[in-house]
Amino acid sequence: MRDDGFKSISTDAPLDIHRHRSLARWAAACAERVLPRFAAVAPHDDRPARSIVTARAWATGDATVREARDASVAAHDAAGAVNNDAASEAARAAGHAVATAHRAAHSVGVAWCAVRAVVAAEGEAAGEVERQWQIGRLDAGIRELVLSALSREPTPD
Repeated sequence: MRDDGFKSISTDAPLDIHRHRSLARWAAACAERVLPRFAAVAPHDDRPARSIVTARAWATGDATVREARDASVAAHDAAGAVNNDAASEAARAAGHAVATAHRAAHSVGVAWCAVRAVVAAEGEAAGEVERQWQIGRLDAGIRELVLSALSREPTPD
């Protein structure tokens, strides 16, 4: 997915720091909601959980983009270390949540991964419930941007 509205704050694009941080907070909430699916399979692997903490820290100015990128790589490595679709997608969601600091468009990757985690664990109907939960948590400042992006097919992870 490429959407001009999701340009990084470092490129003098239309997305200001307040909206970028709002995307990171929303992404962290979406990832945290599905994180138990990972924890159930790999209870001693805290990389995805730490990435969500780092995403929130970046959103408050308490973590650097470099720290966020490192946490994202760790969460994606955790996703590859499990042999369970729901757990893997949950870890990927966490990785995308923290990667939102690097590139705001990763926030939408969280939404897609979280829904895939729920669908893998509980089926399509539960995935629709998850998507509605996500939409219900969107702040007014990012709502239109995220809904526009979610209306398109996701690109491969």
